Amino acid sequence: MTTREEHVAGAEQLENGACTVLRVGAIEIGVFRVGDHYRAWRNVCPHAGAPVCLGRVEGTMLPSRVYEYRLDENKPVLRCPWHGWEYDLETGEHLTDETIRLKGYPVVTCDDGVYVVIPARVHSAGRDEPGGSGREPG
Repeated sequence: MTTREEHVAGAEQLENGACTVLRVGAIEIGVFRVGDHYRAWRNVCPHAGAPVCLGRVEGTMLPSRVYEYRLDENKPVLRCPWHGWEYDLETGEHLTDETIRLKGYPVVTCDDGVYVVIPARVHSAGRDEPGGSGREPG
């Protein structure tokens, strides 16, 4: 499969847990900084099609007693802004149903920036400008 690397403008300046969204063809992809690396997820919640990457990144609730609230901040979770569905920010997996997950894309970092690796068929769908801001892998 042919791929293309799409530059993620400003990703180097992202704070931990922050996101920048880029449009590639007809789709949007959210790129998150997670510690010292990046994760890229399609900006569509599998539940109801919400722009999931616009949701909050935070910890998740741990099992606890009634009226006792304990938050696990060591495992970042992306919470969908529409219905609160939670996804592991590292794996894209739904927290309570491992059969549901976000569509992910590989991310590479180079001296000249952060890039999302996009299949050519996605990259060219609805694209007006030749070449865009992408580059050939390598």
